[in-house]
Amino acid sequence: MGIERGTGRRAGALGWPVWLLLALTWFATMPTRALLDPDEGRYSEIPREMLASGDWITPRFNGLKYFEKPPLQYWATAVAIGVFGLHEWSARLWTVGLAFACLPLVYGWVGRLYGETAALAALAALASSPFFGVVGHLNLLDPAFTFFLTAAVLAFTLAQSAPMHSRGERRWMLIAWAAAALAILSKGIVVGVLAGASLVLYTLIERDGLTWRRLHALAGLALLLLIAAPWFIVVSLRNPSFAGFFFVHEHFARFLTTVHQRAEPWWYFLPLLLIGVLPWVGAFVRAVPRAWGDSPGGARPANAEGAAAFKPLKFLLVFSAVTLVFFSASGSKLAPYVLPLFPLLAALTGASTLDAGRLAKYASRIAAGLIVFVAGGLLIYSARRNSFVPHEALGWALAAAILAILAVLVTLSRTGRLGPVPSVALSAIAAILCWQFLLYEYSVIPPSRSARDLVRIVRPSVGSETPLYSVGQYRETLSPYLARTLTLAGFEGELAFGLAEEPEKRMTTEEFARRWSAAGDGVAFIDPSVWDSWRRRGLPGRVLGADNYTVAVSRL
Repeated sequence: MGIERGTGRRAGALGWPVWLLLALTWFATMPTRALLDPDEGRYSEIPREMLASGDWITPRFNGLKYFEKPPLQYWATAVAIGVFGLHEWSARLWTVGLAFACLPLVYGWVGRLYGETAALAALAALASSPFFGVVGHLNLLDPAFTFFLTAAVLAFTLAQSAPMHSRGERRWMLIAWAAAALAILSKGIVVGVLAGASLVLYTLIERDGLTWRRLHALAGLALLLLIAAPWFIVVSLRNPSFAGFFFVHEHFARFLTTVHQRAEPWWYFLPLLLIGVLPWVGAFVRAVPRAWGDSPGGARPANAEGAAAFKPLKFLLVFSAVTLVFFSASGSKLAPYVLPLFPLLAALTGASTLDAGRLAKYASRIAAGLIVFVAGGLLIYSARRNSFVPHEALGWALAAAILAILAVLVTLSRTGRLGPVPSVALSAIAAILCWQFLLYEYSVIPPSRSARDLVRIVRPSVGSETPLYSVGQYRETLSPYLARTLTLAGFEGELAFGLAEEPEKRMTTEEFARRWSAAGDGVAFIDPSVWDSWRRRGLPGRVLGADNYTVAVSRL
């Protein structure tokens, strides 16, 4: 026996042409948007250096050991760069691709358990989420982590909903263990904390320990260790300082202290959560009590052999609450940390929705209002901060606003004739494109958020042997666009650990000035305040170009 499909009202399934169109829409701007400082530069450069050095064990950033995160994304991106070359789209392929994969993942899970209407509603919800739409298009660690964590949670619920001792139970649990291992290799051991705390809390609430006996723990742990442990072992053997830095500094200290200087109030993630679900907030609010009682709009999954019925939606709600509380309690907070919430919240919202077309229509209306508000707000910000609005930013703002409004008008004009599938497809495509357009608008509004334009100016002056320096700063997008590492002077920042490991690579600004004055060639990327100080002291050099953050100076 397997899991019974939901028997709620049928709405028709999305065919491959719609999925192809969604995919083309999702990847539309990936090849053209500049890499943004700091994260997109960092997560493009580390794989580039890994590929260039041939060392796939010890990650390096600007030539220095960098142990803040596990290597799965570095490996995948290095493969993409090796096959296709270093481009914006190849650097983003892994992370943006796995963010897109969350859409069919959620759609398939909800459809399997609760029917096509619910699946369409879940897809409309996730695709229209502003937070998911923006963060999912950035080269960060969080989208890939979100995909694997979501896959682990959903596979776990399928295993627990399957007949006891069945092949399905074992298969889905092993898939859950494997996905958890890949999540660990994506971002670290926080997976175990979230999963363990959620399982404990769920079993306490339900007063039922049966779930623990269905984990296939021996086989699952063996599979998890087989996938995740080898790299941790090898990198620790090669680098004795790895374990202390990675496990203590990057996990326990990050959670318990403000050592990473990312302290925010406990409620920091609540506004982000609201923004993320805003287009479907009404459906979400109605879905929460239904999920708690596990009484969705469609049929519940069957659990055979008289076992106590596992409640998938209640577990999703518990897991989401644990995730939110955990990151809210952490001493280090960054906005993308809560990205894993949105596929799960979209799934439980869709499962509790009886009319996918109606949800898509209302999501389009609210999203359109939010899109127009954000597009206009960014233009006002640019006008006030810079006393002008770039033509490119105005173009992207108008494109987003017009597309959002058109999507709403089409939906309204064809009310009663536009079925659930086209309604959901239209709202999803419009939202996906609009959030990309707004991301583009943000990226072209000064101050400069990427070194791409500066590198284009400087490139003719940089030969393969030209010494390159970064003075008083380290601009993360310089290295991938130059395809070179730089010698740091008077700066440590996030590279402090690597410099402590290899102190011979440290250089003060005074040492740089002496070397620069004696050199015959070189290009330095200098903090503007540092350049002004040294220029007044007579440091030689010809300015090649500059933006808000960096002055590029040639020795020749």
